[in-house]
Order: sequence, then C-alpha cells, then structure tokens
Amino acid sequence: MLLLLLNYLFFLFNFSITKTEAIDNLQYLNHSCSSNKTFTPNSTYQSNLQTLLTSLSSHATTAQFFNTTTGGGDAAGENIYGSFMCRGDVSNHTCQECIKTATQQITVRCLNSKEALIWYHECMVRYSNRCFFSAVEEWPRFNFVDFNVNTNSTEGIYGYWLLSKTLSDAVGEAVKAGTKKFATKNATVFGSQRVHTLVQCTPDLSSEDCSKCLGDIMRDIPLCCLGRRGGMVLFPSCTLMFGIGQFYRDFPHGTPESKSENEKGSLRTIVIIVLLVVVVPVMLSFFSYHLIRRKARKRNYKILLRENFGQESVTIEGLQFDLDIIAAATNNFSHENKIGKGGFGEVYKGILPNGRRIAVKRLSTNSSQGSVEFKNEILSIAKLQHRNLVELIGFCLEVQEKILIYEYMSNGSLDNFLFDPQQKKLSWSQRYKIIEGTARGILYLHEHSRLKVIHRDLKPSNILLDENMNPKISDFGMARIIELNQDLGKTQRIVGTFGYMSPEYAIFGQFSEKSDVFSFGVMIIEIITGRKNINSHQLPDIVDSLMSYVWRQWKDQAPLSILDPNLEENYSQFEVIKCIHIGLLCVQENKNIRPTMTKVIFYLDGHTLDELPSPQEPPFFFRDIKDKKIPMQHFSVNKMSTSIFYPR
Repeated sequence: MLLLLLNYLFFLFNFSITKTEAIDNLQYLNHSCSSNKTFTPNSTYQSNLQTLLTSLSSHATTAQFFNTTTGGGDAAGENIYGSFMCRGDVSNHTCQECIKTATQQITVRCLNSKEALIWYHECMVRYSNRCFFSAVEEWPRFNFVDFNVNTNSTEGIYGYWLLSKTLSDAVGEAVKAGTKKFATKNATVFGSQRVHTLVQCTPDLSSEDCSKCLGDIMRDIPLCCLGRRGGMVLFPSCTLMFGIGQFYRDFPHGTPESKSENEKGSLRTIVIIVLLVVVVPVMLSFFSYHLIRRKARKRNYKILLRENFGQESVTIEGLQFDLDIIAAATNNFSHENKIGKGGFGEVYKGILPNGRRIAVKRLSTNSSQGSVEFKNEILSIAKLQHRNLVELIGFCLEVQEKILIYEYMSNGSLDNFLFDPQQKKLSWSQRYKIIEGTARGILYLHEHSRLKVIHRDLKPSNILLDENMNPKISDFGMARIIELNQDLGKTQRIVGTFGYMSPEYAIFGQFSEKSDVFSFGVMIIEIITGRKNINSHQLPDIVDSLMSYVWRQWKDQAPLSILDPNLEENYSQFEVIKCIHIGLLCVQENKNIRPTMTKVIFYLDGHTLDELPSPQEPPFFFRDIKDKKIPMQHFSVNKMSTSIFYPR
C-alpha cells in the first residue's frame, strides 16, 4: 500500500515532464463521508440521490461546473444539493469521463452517507442534505505533497518566497476571471527551473469569497508543504496546486507572458538575493518551529485518541479539530467571546473559517470528573442526529486541552426565559412548541435512534433554543447508553440535578426511560408555572415543593390557577390543562404507570382529554427520605452539569 502511494505521488508530481498534453488516466485523490449522517437503503433519500447523480453526470457533457437540487420540497428533509467542478484546464472529454467515474464511485466509497465529497486530480463531485451553494466551505480539507525535499535551505526559502508571490498573482487573476474563477502562473526559480501554480474556486462564489477561500488555502502551504518541490491543498470551495515543471495544460485562451519578463527577472533576482541575507535566519527559524510543532502534534493526536477512547477512536477521528483553528475561531478564547460557564469549564462563541457560528465548551484543566463526561458526551451524541438534539460539530483533544464544539444556539437556555426576571417572557405558543419539541427529542433518544440513550440530567438549563425558539436537548455528559432490549440500569454513582431526579433513581440508583419521563414531567410543570420545582438553595427536608402545590390545585379542580401570571389571557385553556395533566402523569411515583414518550407524544397530538388516564399523587419523596432517615450521600446535587449559553 505504501509503495502504491509513493508511486502515485511520484507520478502526480513528475516534474521532469514539461507538459501534460492529455489527461485521460483519471487520478483519484481522496474522499470524505458523513459517518454520523446516513440514510436508509431503498429510501426516498436514496432515490433522490440517484436522480441527482444522474443529472450531474449528464450535464458534464456541456459544462465544467454545475449545481442542482432534487427532492421537490424540504418538508420531510429529503432535499439533496449537488455539484461538480472540473479543473479549468482539462478537456471536455476528460471532464465528462471524470464526472461519470466520480458519480459512480462516491456512492461506493460513502455508502448510505447523507453528505459526501470526492476529489480526483481532474474534477470534484459533492452532495449534501444541506444547501452549500455560493458558500465558502473549507472543511473537510486535504493536502498532498511531493516526497522530494529541497535540501538547499537557501533555495527552499527563496522558493517559498517566490512561490507565495506567484500564487498571489494567480489568485489575483482567478478572482478577476469572471465565471471561470481559474488561473495558472509560473516563474523562474534558479537557472532553468520554473515553479508552476494553479488555483481555482467554484464558479458560484463571489469574487470576494473566492479571494477569501484562496487566501485561507495559501496559509496552509507553510504548514503542509514547506521545503517540498510540489503539492496541493484541496478545500470543497477552492483548490491550489504547485510544482517544479508544468503539470497542467496550457489554457487555450490564456495570455502569453510579457516579453519583458526575462528582463525583469535579472533585477528581481538581485533584489531577492540582497533581501535573503537579512530575512533567511528569521524565516528559517519561524518555519522550522512551526514544522516541528505541527509534526509533533500530529503524532500526539492519534496517541491521545487511543488512550482516551480505545477502539472507538477510529469512529470519531473525523470530528477532531486542531487547537489553532478553535483558538482563532474564538479570538484566542477572549473574554469578549465568553458567553457563560458550562458543566466543567467555560463556554465561548466563535466562527469557523467557513463562517459557521459555534459554541465552544472548554473544560477546566483541573477537573478530573470532567474527563469522564468529556468522553461520554462525544461517544453519546456523536452517534445521534435529530432536529431536537444539539449538534456536536467536533472536539479538540490535546494534553492540556479538552474542548467540545457545538452548533451555536442564539437564544441560550430555557431556564433563562423561565426564571430570569430580566428576560423577555415566553408566549404560550412558544412554551407549547418547546414542550412538544423536547418530547420528540427524548422519544428519539429512547426509541428511534440506533442506541437507547438515558439522558439522566434533563432540566431547563439543558434545553437550548435556536433563533426560531426550537428546543434542542444538550449536555450528554451524564447520559447512559443501554441495550435496546434492556429496561433498567443501576448505578452506585447517582448524578443529576436535585428536583428533577425520579425517586427510584435518587434513592436506589435505578434508572430507565421512565427516569427521563419523570424529569420531563417536572419541566412541563415548570414551563407552565414559570417557577422552579426546588430552588438550588433548598434542602431535601423541605416538604412543600412545586409538585405538591400543583397537585393540590389539580385536586381542587383549579388547574389554571398555577399558570404563569405573565401569560395573562393569551393561551389555550385546553392545551394548558392537557399539558398539566400530562406533566402529572409523568411524575407519578410508580414508574410502571408513567407513560412512555410514545404515549406522551400521542397525548400531545390528541384533541380530547378523555383518552388521558387519571394521574396519581406525585411522590413527595423528600418528606419520605426525612422520615426514613436515608443518608444524604445518596444525593448528588449536580451543579456542574449546567450548560448555559448566554447569547450576546
């Protein structure tokens, strides 16, 4: 395998060849698949995907770039967006053959993936269930280098300086190249050797976005290709290639070089030699430091992954981010970017190079318990995907750093809206939407995902709200994955938040789906009343709680008296009473008579109260604990599990 790779790279960067007149042997480079986003075989998504790939292949006969959409509507999330781009110098025939091969291979290499990308030396094909048209996308990224190294450091430094200038000239031409967004440039290095460069953006980018993408790609050159005689860096939205010796075809309508180029070359060489006497030591030290640092970091990445995740490291390796990228995204974890405190560290907002907004949870270095939750969170949520679960974009793991990267939720957490008097209060329609969305997220965890997940720490501070006030369940550090046919788990380490734990879990350490149902019931009552069940400063010997108050009003046939006064008259009495009823069913003492989340969704979708059974009295188990003198060490008031994302 290594020999094949070496032979391939030698062929790819065979710089003794003066020109590639025909490129009929397609050269596969790399591919990327979404391991956590898959579709079911023989599904509508697969049918739409086949239609999309057929359309891409057919359009390659008349175009070198094309994008399109299939699905006919996004109600069921079956829309698929696809595009292809051929290298700007290849012939129409080569382009057609490359797209035909790529559309066939992408489904073989990325079986059942909802998002995939494949690169050949001559073309690129990609598709996704999200729209990426006209957007700068820089992940995933790959680089390839020629294994031949410039041994003469002076020539290497000079070569890099000249390469940067030649690439900059090529970028300038590509940005101005109209819809083509493609350019090549070359310049003399020493004697008869010339450095050749090629840059290209997807033609749907604006000139400004193309300039940004190619500018970012050039910053990767010192890190991947310093001292090499050739290389390439591939982003989804742009590509860059360079080498000694011409590796591309002459552009049919290209502009010949100025006749005065050779005259300018002599003067330029003299100026450069003078400058090198000053800048060589500085540049050599700088690039050597970064090269050594980068190589050491790459070696440590896989070692740390294996030490922390064992065999699971293979499945999550694609989610790992470089610390430098996260530091840049958060302005080096500046105070201005800090938006709150998470369970085991601080939370920052940031923007990735592709423009995506993120929330970054940076774990405290002196938190030993946090390491367990860090591992648990990645292994749990990385395998889950639902519109009511917060998305884990990736993570960063280094010796002194443990970082989780999530999608950014602009409206923060639910508890801010319920319990913070300074926040704008929620309308009833928003509250009902949050109850229903949270229920569907829990149902997915319990029954519809590939794994059965018990969250064990459901509470308003772990329900995050996006810009449309859609709820998303977060903080899976306490979650447990159990067998699909397993109904009950038990633990000696009781974790969670006081006031949301079911009695069987708080007292005996027994947890199941019904434990999450109990926590959900408490949240329903809190959402309706705008009051906390148990304040964090209260102790377990306080008998009266929100649950006991609500139960008394229910028995007195005055359920609407518990409603948050901020709602005034703007609510549906039927929906309010139905939700109170469901909440009381969820917090019943006997876990066996609590409804499943399937039943909860059925009740929420119902149009009558007749189908709901009568609830039994909630467990005032705090009083029972006091009477039975159960020691306090059975409880763990978990203040560390809070994930608060304060929007700015």
